[in-house]
Amino acid sequence: MSTQKNVRQEAGTVGGNPLRLEEEKAEQIIDALNTDLADAYVLYHQLHKHHWNVEGAEHLGIHRFLQEAYEEVEEAADEIAERVQALGGVPNASMATLSDVATVEPEDEDVNDIRTSLSNDLDMYGDIIESYREHIELAEGLGDHGTAHMLREQIIEVEEHAHVIDHYLEDDTLVLDSATK
Repeated sequence: MSTQKNVRQEAGTVGGNPLRLEEEKAEQIIDALNTDLADAYVLYHQLHKHHWNVEGAEHLGIHRFLQEAYEEVEEAADEIAERVQALGGVPNASMATLSDVATVEPEDEDVNDIRTSLSNDLDMYGDIIESYREHIELAEGLGDHGTAHMLREQIIEVEEHAHVIDHYLEDDTLVLDSATK
């Protein structure tokens, strides 16, 4: 690791931006987006955990869905981080900072049954949906229509994943419980 350090911009600072958004407004949006970024990475890791650990007769379909979901969350996080930078901010990047800033609570390290895991994912998606709605309103209210548009596009995917998980959690299944045989 190099000992030379040439910091171009300190974390937590806001510089000028080519989007011509006032620094005070940009700062509010950057704070909101850095929260969304942190929440996305918590969700990403939880979905990835469930992808690794899913078992049972419905393993393959859920395994594939979870991979698609965490990949889309990772893409959204990248887009959020790039927007933070475009607004003159510094995207949160260290695990410690992401963990501190996140508003969603991850599961512990235990491996749960898939129904419990998906239920926890659905709860986290719900919290993120609510946060996105607030941040869309914030961005619109501050005149940052580009950020609002980006978050609107992302919330569609987030809501779709929540909808799919809700379907997985329904009682209807082709797998018979051993007690009903």
